[in-house]
Amino acid sequence: MPDALDRWFLEHVLVHEDALTRYLLRHWPARDEVPDLRQELYVRVYEAAARVVPAQPKSFLFASARHLMTDRLRRSRVVSIEPMGDFEPSSVLVDDVSPERWSGGRQALLRLADAFDRLPDRCREVVWLRRVEDLSQRDVAMRLGISEKTVEKHIAKGMRMLAAHLFGGDEAARAGGGHEDLDDVRRHAD
Repeated sequence: MPDALDRWFLEHVLVHEDALTRYLLRHWPARDEVPDLRQELYVRVYEAAARVVPAQPKSFLFASARHLMTDRLRRSRVVSIEPMGDFEPSSVLVDDVSPERWSGGRQALLRLADAFDRLPDRCREVVWLRRVEDLSQRDVAMRLGISEKTVEKHIAKGMRMLAAHLFGGDEAARAGGGHEDLDDVRRHAD
């Protein structure tokens, strides 16, 4: 079999060496690496043909050349994660969570939960499935038996209502409006 494979390689692959070299010179930025690329490409094509001989050798050769260049570029962009020096004596500030920050985060979470609980039932269900469970719009529509357009409308209304409660609730309360504006939005969302 090696003789037949060698003969196939000579007759169907090596005949394209000039065209392949021109192609690599046109597309690879480092001209001095072209002979190495070509040699690595020949090895890949030969090994692949040892398993299954390609039906269109020229197309296979040039597609393999594109893949080889892509692989090389990808490998050249990999950044080493090994440390460049000794980081032990580093005086980097540690971002500890202060009690005030912890409490503020907890209060913000409680406000969000309160705003979420104020959403109309269907709207709350759509927002939960889409934003928390991360289902696609199509999956939410199928699960709830509604159209994708309805899912889209519930998401938009839900986000508006949450934003109104979280960001506009204090101003509305100070103006004497309380949660009436939010309740109006809720009635219109149903």
